[in-house]
Amino acid sequence: MHIAFSFKTSRFDVSTENKNPINPIYGESLLKWLKQELGSEFEITEPDAEDWGWYSYIIWNNRQYMLGASTYFEEGDDPTSELEWIFQIDKQRSLKEKLLGREKISNTDECVLFFKSKLESEPSINSVAIE
Repeated sequence: MHIAFSFKTSRFDVSTENKNPINPIYGESLLKWLKQELGSEFEITEPDAEDWGWYSYIIWNNRQYMLGASTYFEEGDDPTSELEWIFQIDKQRSLKEKLLGREKISNTDECVLFFKSKLESEPSINSVAIE
């Protein structure tokens, strides 16, 4: 299970992103921005491509989370227009935790609350909603 946020912004220019070699889906610029914004406060890996978008990993309170980002943009669209984004957070759990139903991610997870606050406090990001 994961937590997903949707929001709208024209903050990121997806036309400058690296090409996703698996699927023509964008999202790298959001993860790079988060990595830059958080600086050395948290260890975030460089974004990598997946068939549904882009992902990075973060260590939060000695646990690993996957951060995912994607937005829909077609060749010929205006890269400076407001796009709808999906940002997801997935908490990595051990097999034992999964079997026993422990350490599930929820809307009250500290990592989720941190990124929700981060997105909501950015003036150029609007309509933040948990899906």
